[in-house]
Amino acid sequence: MMKKILVLALLSLLTLSLAACEPANTDNTNANKAVSSSPIAATPAPPSPTPEAVASVKPQLKAGDKVKVTINGSTTQAMVVSVDEKAGKVTVKISGQKEEKTVAITDIVSEK
Repeated sequence: MMKKILVLALLSLLTLSLAACEPANTDNTNANKAVSSSPIAATPAPPSPTPEAVASVKPQLKAGDKVKVTINGSTTQAMVVSVDEKAGKVTVKISGQKEEKTVAITDIVSEK
């Protein structure tokens, strides 16, 4: 008889400890609730310019073109050696210098 009481006591303690792990409230207060029943129309973002559109703004440069390049705030005459449109860089030979210099396409002004 004593064993039955002890087993019942242990089972009741076990069920109480398991019940303590479960939330007493099944209502989830963190759930997203609709504020209004009418759907809100999303406004599309303006399209960003594509690289082709940006490249078309600048005149097309090719090897041999005479240009003016801005280096350290001063403009100098140069000749285009090569163009990397993907990277946005131009290699130029500056008048009066032996070595070539790579600069951004934005630093180039065509002399056409």
